[in-house]
Amino acid sequence: MDTTDSTGPAGLTSRSQESRWLLLIHQIPPKPAYLRVKIGRRLRRLGAVAIKNTVYALPKNEEAHEHFQWVLREIREGDGDATICEARFVDGLLDEDIEKLFNDVRNAEYRELAEEARALTSKVPRKLGDDLRTEIQAELGRLAKRLAEVKETDFFGAPGRAATEGAIAALEERLKTPSAAAVKGPLVRREDYRGCIWVTRKGIHIDRMASAWLIRRFVDPGAKFLFVPGKGYQPKKGELRFDMFEGEFTHEGDRCTFETLIERMNLKDPALRGIAEIVHDIDLKDGKFRRDEAAGIDRLVAGTCMAHKEDEERLRRASAVFEDLYEYFQRKGGK
Repeated sequence: MDTTDSTGPAGLTSRSQESRWLLLIHQIPPKPAYLRVKIGRRLRRLGAVAIKNTVYALPKNEEAHEHFQWVLREIREGDGDATICEARFVDGLLDEDIEKLFNDVRNAEYRELAEEARALTSKVPRKLGDDLRTEIQAELGRLAKRLAEVKETDFFGAPGRAATEGAIAALEERLKTPSAAAVKGPLVRREDYRGCIWVTRKGIHIDRMASAWLIRRFVDPGAKFLFVPGKGYQPKKGELRFDMFEGEFTHEGDRCTFETLIERMNLKDPALRGIAEIVHDIDLKDGKFRRDEAAGIDRLVAGTCMAHKEDEERLRRASAVFEDLYEYFQRKGGK
């Protein structure tokens, strides 16, 4: 870690000299015990992650600096001590490692919310009385509020966000109608989507891998893909977003993006049904279809992601897997 601002070893670019992080380093006395709990909760609400037991990080900006200043003040008022510093990591932990720490924490929060939403959805009967509707709507409001809070601290576009938004959307839909799987988006003509640039979040995993394969296999064999940060990207003319927040093709109700593409592109091929069920079970983790193949494909995809950081290579290797799966289900009649 280096906290210098302008000078450094020869050969380092100006970009490498920039400090990306703010660190809060604290010492809190053992008593009163509530102070440590209070500060821990405050840091979690800010979205800070622990680099070490007493070292917390946030991406550097004015708002984060102000937040840490308030925490520092609370610690010192409680007879503790704290320091705020700008930092860049040059050895050991690297920027991508810190980003992963943030995403791991956010993914855990997203996963907890998604599980709660799916549990509530499973409790909604076909005939829903007013009292139970009111009770579930109150829980839905709580989940939506909590989701908004997590998104505020999702600094690097954690991949668990889309699945959680889909699970909460499915619960909302279920409260309106007995079928939570109603398609929200309109049917489209595949030929209208040829020659586009398809944009999705970097670090592709099962749903984005499968969706990209589907696009090249059934929509546009020459489709080009662009992998961008999960947060803050503004699409350009001729670009279509998939498996992204507010994307043209993404989670709808309790469907993952792969399922959404199949429905809206009006793809009737039975062989795609088995693949869709596997992708759904891995991506949403709700056990809806209980496909035996899901566990093996999940591990294969995880291995691909561990072995390859570049999204184009991940897509190339995953496409071969989905092509073989498609051949299998074609011969089995989609079963």
